[in-house]
Amino acid sequence: MARLKDDAQWIVLMGFIVSFSLFFLALVLNQSTVIGQTTAESVSEFPKDDIRGIRSLMIQDAYLDTTDANNIRYDIQTLAMSRQNAVVSFWNTSTSTSTETFTTGEILYNNGVLIYKEEWTARE
Repeated sequence: MARLKDDAQWIVLMGFIVSFSLFFLALVLNQSTVIGQTTAESVSEFPKDDIRGIRSLMIQDAYLDTTDANNIRYDIQTLAMSRQNAVVSFWNTSTSTSTETFTTGEILYNNGVLIYKEEWTARE
């Protein structure tokens, strides 16, 4: 660029600046498209029906009066892992006072993409 005149040097320098700015702008737009796509996919993959099914089974298990409750929990966890590829854990406890009985429960659902945790309390 030492042999070019002053006007030619400015033209070449502006060409470099414009090309680098267009490259940077294209890179930023490309990344924003990727971020928007993955966010939209994660919203569409929310397994609300799976969580509702597990939740209803958990609540039914809390009110069952069986001595075989550990086998029911094991069956639910095994089915969730084999059919939905999800790790499911839940606990139910009952607390009695002099006038009321409270049943509390906690559910944890993890399918590798989403972690869902819920705690609930029911008064009988």
